Amino acid sequence: MDDRVKKHLEDILIAIGEIESYFETVPRRYDEFLKNLLLRRGIERNIEIIGEAMNRFFNSGENVTITNARKIVDMRNYVIHGYDTLAPDILWSVVINHLPLLKAEVEELLKS
Repeated sequence: MDDRVKKHLEDILIAIGEIESYFETVPRRYDEFLKNLLLRRGIERNIEIIGEAMNRFFNSGENVTITNARKIVDMRNYVIHGYDTLAPDILWSVVINHLPLLKAEVEELLKS
């Protein structure tokens, strides 16, 4: 894996780390997430970064599989282009249900 591809994976990890860091001062509860616009916007921005980095990784031709890679890119597009219809519960679901797996897969890829 070349350095450019590794950089995209590192960018994904950094963005996930930023999302995780938001919950050091805010309880990791949906009601807290709903009432905190700054938290939601920070998560949205990092989802955009994750999706763009995934798109670049996806298009690099690297023969490695990441679960739901296409859906991650699609989520980025939805956050950017469908911002006015993005339901908070969808964003919350990504954070709670999908980022842990993505983080584990990216960390494993970076080890090899």
